[in-house]
Amino acid sequence: MTSKPVDLPADLASAYLVLLSEREMLQAEHDVVVAERDTVVAERDIAVAQAANAQAMLSDSEALIAKLELAIEKLRRELRGKRSERTARLLDQTELQLEELVMAATEDEVAAQAAAAKTASVRSFTRKRPVRKQWPEGVERKRVVIDPPGTCACCGGSRLSKLGEDVTETLEEIPRRFIVIETVGEKFTCRDCEAISQPPAPFHATPRGFIGPHQLATILFDKFGMHSPLNRQSTRFKCEGIELSTSTLADQVGYGTAALLLIFDLSETHVFAAERLFGDDTTIPIQAKDKCTTGCIWTYVRDDRCQYRINTPY
Repeated sequence: MTSKPVDLPADLASAYLVLLSEREMLQAEHDVVVAERDTVVAERDIAVAQAANAQAMLSDSEALIAKLELAIEKLRRELRGKRSERTARLLDQTELQLEELVMAATEDEVAAQAAAAKTASVRSFTRKRPVRKQWPEGVERKRVVIDPPGTCACCGGSRLSKLGEDVTETLEEIPRRFIVIETVGEKFTCRDCEAISQPPAPFHATPRGFIGPHQLATILFDKFGMHSPLNRQSTRFKCEGIELSTSTLADQVGYGTAALLLIFDLSETHVFAAERLFGDDTTIPIQAKDKCTTGCIWTYVRDDRCQYRINTPY
């Protein structure tokens, strides 16, 4: 609160004290506003993290329900025999629905982890995944040893002795053959301070990923570029001696789409910034579970001169 002109002191010392008191009052008001703003931001981040966790749990539950329904239908078909081709088509549609739900659940899990990272009181939701089978012994392996540290990371001593090693297995695809790259992180202990030194773990394209970048790119291209469902990719891998279930592939595709979301947003902003739009109202049939309906799927294409909107059947 500022002083009135009639209340202003006549001497410099009193005026200086008044200015100091007003400055302290303004600083206190500023600190209160900043504290309230930080509180609002923290509460908002907590609410966003909780909502993201709830969405991730809901997506995980939907994927689990779809997986159980698919297992029941397969067991019922094996028990009663192949009654009609329509049942086989329905099973294929259910598998497609399952992989979409698993991908959505993984994307929601990544979003929940990103939202929980902004808070200290909300624990991110982590989906339960089946135990992955070991890679077959017949797959070619390549051993890559990371350069060991020359000095102790704790005390800087150079008297290091090898204690052990950690091996990280990554499945990578080389055209017409598979190879498991074993990245070895050797452990060394210091003879001076007995501290353990080890190089950092190798980078993976996806969190906790065991699929190499070339292999992941192939899976994503086959899924979205060649329109090959993940259940067919899983069957192809199995014929080649590699056990990769549909759920595992869908999980990796979900991580990949979450990582490429930034590129997608930039591309969408660039495409929709054009001024010219062309399109039509052609519909395509879409086979549902109990009936056949119609719909439209739009594809957006832009070059440096204009933008085209083309109706493309999928």
